Amino acid sequence: MAFVRSRANASSGIGVAAECKQTFLELQRKKAHRYVIFKIDDKGKEVVVDKTGAVTESFDDFMGSLPEADCRYAIYDFDFVTEENCPKSKIFFVAWSPSVSRIRAKMLYATSKERFRRELDGVHYEIQATDPSELDIEILRDRAH
Repeated sequence: MAFVRSRANASSGIGVAAECKQTFLELQRKKAHRYVIFKIDDKGKEVVVDKTGAVTESFDDFMGSLPEADCRYAIYDFDFVTEENCPKSKIFFVAWSPSVSRIRAKMLYATSKERFRRELDGVHYEIQATDPSELDIEILRDRAH
């Protein structure tokens, strides 16, 4: 029987499940996922992995995986080619907080964000979005260049 250690967040009391960091490292080092979506568990105690996207999935698949009316954290591995024709990759942290989500959920995700974000060493850019127009592929492209 394995025990999962989590560290509590001082500002909100939310911990981070060990699987979150492990899944992030799989995306970062092994390129095993295109994206990872995280949520705060139903008990409100810790951040857990909600969904992973295969390397073959597109940005549209990623956007379709974000709930319309609930908050989430996400990591997206954005691949692009530079002007010098060199393939590159940048990792984006997304704080997804739709304007129609519950106020309590927005507050919980907002107070837990920094602690969770610090667990993910190697993120290049951070985006906070409240609707799909704030999280467009062109926004990622502009930030990556």
